[in-house]
Amino acid sequence: QVQLVESGGGLVQAGGSLRLSCAASGRTVSTYAMGWFRQAPGKEREFVAVIKWNSGLPYYADSVTGRFTISRDDVKNTVYLQMNSLKPEDTALYYCAAGEIPVSLPRYSRRSAYDYWGQGTQVTVSS
Repeated sequence: QVQLVESGGGLVQAGGSLRLSCAASGRTVSTYAMGWFRQAPGKEREFVAVIKWNSGLPYYADSVTGRFTISRDDVKNTVYLQMNSLKPEDTALYYCAAGEIPVSLPRYSRRSAYDYWGQGTQVTVSS
């Protein structure tokens, strides 16, 4: 089992920045990739970014490319999401997830690729 705890959410004005963190504990040795998803009220949970744990290779949704950066610290077992140039449409509950299946990163844009999920952290961007 892997436990994931997100932090770093909050209220920010449009154009501002936030950095989300996701601390992993438990059986993390089997983690292949860690990703971020978000869910706005009344909408489906959507993919944001994923990072391959060993290599640090990232993959992003088109909507955040150039604005968000995913990274990881393998000593702290923590993945980060640096969010810049935030827009009101980025407002959502942001979830961290971990997957153990060695498939291509684009496959990790699907919720079904993940084995573990955190509880989420709220990000609100005001206009």
